[in-house]
Amino acid sequence: MAQNIYDNPEFFAGYSQLPRQVKGLDGAPEWPAIRAMLPALTGKRVADLGCGFGWASRWMRTQGAASVLGLDLSENMVARATADTSDPAIDYRIADLETLELPEAAFDLVYSALTFHYVEDFGRLTRMIHNALVPGGDLVFTIEHPIFMAAAHPHWIAAEDGRKTWPVNGYSMEGERRTDWFARGVLKYHRTLGTTLNTLIDSGFTLRRIEEFAPTHEQIEQWPDLAEELERPMMLLVSAQKTEAR
Repeated sequence: MAQNIYDNPEFFAGYSQLPRQVKGLDGAPEWPAIRAMLPALTGKRVADLGCGFGWASRWMRTQGAASVLGLDLSENMVARATADTSDPAIDYRIADLETLELPEAAFDLVYSALTFHYVEDFGRLTRMIHNALVPGGDLVFTIEHPIFMAAAHPHWIAAEDGRKTWPVNGYSMEGERRTDWFARGVLKYHRTLGTTLNTLIDSGFTLRRIEEFAPTHEQIEQWPDLAEELERPMMLLVSAQKTEAR
């Protein structure tokens, strides 16, 4: 079973105050880039893996999705998403992505934001998603960029011009990484960029678009702290399509 850090009261209290949780999708600087990678949603059956507070699930319904299944390991997340949603076409459930099994060919789109790096067996997950998609179905997800995860954050080094730099630590050494973020010992799983993309290919996906998110100048003017994200990629955005049977 995956670590359920989001039901840790200390963690959940801090996490709930993040701009992306207070403002929803408008508080996520990468959202315009993600939105550009999504297929047309009219009539689509969507699974939102790691749905959190349900921001994306609700948005997808406004864009014409026929139904959305929102899944999250956290009881806190599912309770909040349910309380904030009054749409019978959105179904929220508690589920562990390490063991989740979705019905075969039941979805046109599987979406996930900043969740897959908590999953140890990424290969099992991608094969299961491939099976759950219809032929031509789409997988769009974001994760912490492998370089970001391998960086020795929060310890940074001051460059000669005063900029912060993060040394990359054991990038080729895949596996467990623990960090202190709102709570001690948050467990994530580091995989190189090559492993991440090749796992998708091996599972039967065709890669459609890859983005290594960096904030725009306009976003930095709005959120000055985002300037740090120009020093190393923080997020990896991936769009893939089911193009063959496995």
